[in-house]
Amino acid sequence: MASIKIWYALVLSFLLPHSYAHTDFFTSIGHMTDLINTEKDLVTSLKDYIKAEESKLEQIKKWAEKLDQLTNTATKDPEGFLGHPVNAFKLMKRLNTEWGELENLVLKDMSDGFISNMTIQRQYFPNDEDQAGAAKALLRLQDTYNLDTDTLSRGNLPGVKHKSFLTAEDCFELGKIAYTEADYYHTELWMEQALKQLDDGEVSTVDKVSILDYLSYAVYQQGDLDKAMMLTKRLLELDPEHQRANGNLKYFEYIMSKEKEANKSTTKTDSQTDNETKTKKKGPSKDYLPERQKYEMLCRGEGLKMTPWRQKKLFCRYYDGNQNPKYILGPVKQEDEWDKPRIVRFLEIISDEEIETVKELAKPRLSRATVHDPQTGKLTTAHYRVSKSAWLSGYESPVISRINMRIQDLTGLDVSTAEELQVANYGVGGQYEPHFDFGRKDEPDAFKELGTGNRIATWLFYMSDVSAGGATVFPEVGASVWPKKGTAVFWYNLFPSGEGDYSTRHAACPVLVGNKWVSNKWIHERGQEFRRQCTLSELE
Repeated sequence: MASIKIWYALVLSFLLPHSYAHTDFFTSIGHMTDLINTEKDLVTSLKDYIKAEESKLEQIKKWAEKLDQLTNTATKDPEGFLGHPVNAFKLMKRLNTEWGELENLVLKDMSDGFISNMTIQRQYFPNDEDQAGAAKALLRLQDTYNLDTDTLSRGNLPGVKHKSFLTAEDCFELGKIAYTEADYYHTELWMEQALKQLDDGEVSTVDKVSILDYLSYAVYQQGDLDKAMMLTKRLLELDPEHQRANGNLKYFEYIMSKEKEANKSTTKTDSQTDNETKTKKKGPSKDYLPERQKYEMLCRGEGLKMTPWRQKKLFCRYYDGNQNPKYILGPVKQEDEWDKPRIVRFLEIISDEEIETVKELAKPRLSRATVHDPQTGKLTTAHYRVSKSAWLSGYESPVISRINMRIQDLTGLDVSTAEELQVANYGVGGQYEPHFDFGRKDEPDAFKELGTGNRIATWLFYMSDVSAGGATVFPEVGASVWPKKGTAVFWYNLFPSGEGDYSTRHAACPVLVGNKWVSNKWIHERGQEFRRQCTLSELE
């Protein structure tokens, strides 16, 4: 027992938060698969420890059974038993030597191997910030795809291969993380789900009092005083001595009495009074993104603005790159995705072997994806871009060089001044909220350090299929482009005049189920002077 207690204490000490560099595990499935392997290794180590403990306990058990039988015989006739000289000698030997050996066996720590492995692996564990990031990703998915808490909790998502569910404790933790962000809307949703699962009979380490404590306050913060009082009273039924709940109840009753006094002094009707004394219930907090509703609708496949008349003008074709010699005899498949802005998709344009090479080259370098800071022109991380990315140059691999040349041949644009091939992996809830690829007039230094002008066009490879979610959407025009492995989409960010095309504002929707790999090439203005000539009209 002493050894088990020591092991338990040691494990707890290792599981407590430590200070490690934040690695944003949740932003990349590629890195999270490493955690799966780490956990598997720890489970194997833990099972080895259990076997060692069981072996030790088996030895102790055999000792106890042997001595139990011996002492039972000896205590029935102690004098007669000790009358035998061998028994007298063996009693001295057992108490002087063998019980000491047994003591050493009991005190022997079998956990050294497991704890050593745990210590090594602990440096690669996610931290509190990673856990919070993964929780926020779930909340983001909930809002974007209109998922209720029960659906998420039961794991009833489209296209899932490995169904999983959330326990009441999991729901409670999600609610707590929302609470720390002052996100009382999601706090209420997840605390109610945790309470529901406990009411339905789920056995859990979290208790109803703790849930009701958070829930009642979250409801109060959203202005529903009646419900907050009801929940507080339910809490006090379970724990009449709860100090905070007793204080809150008195405060709620004081507020209600004040409201009633104020109502009596007016001549308003009862219905008017009721409407004004109850604060309007808040939904998800308002944010900085003006087109949030359109963006999320398009992510769900709703709100598309393609009319049948315009649809008839979209075609598919065999494309030879404007009679590029490489593609005259073997043209590629191309189809129109949208008319304005013109977005085309190239099918079967990158092979599975090339995709695997690109991924293998990128995996060791994946780090939190960055965006250009319009103020400084430098790369920085942003909360609205949640993924991991790496940059690959043509000189590193003939595969990358071949891909770059393919883009040049099919677009007719010079890629020597383009940015390196960027590879991105979107993990749990991974997304890139609506943005422009090009620098606007109020961002004159956006790409100054590159010295190659603005981003004239974007080429985007889809290197995986996605079970659910992950579309590329254009909120300004109501377009959704869905990932399809082996294809690529292309569009111009600038008009031939060099003016930015604001209809190209786009976003990468959160991945709901699955794993999304993409790679993109941002092509710049320099070198295109004779490949895409200017027009006299600003918007042509």
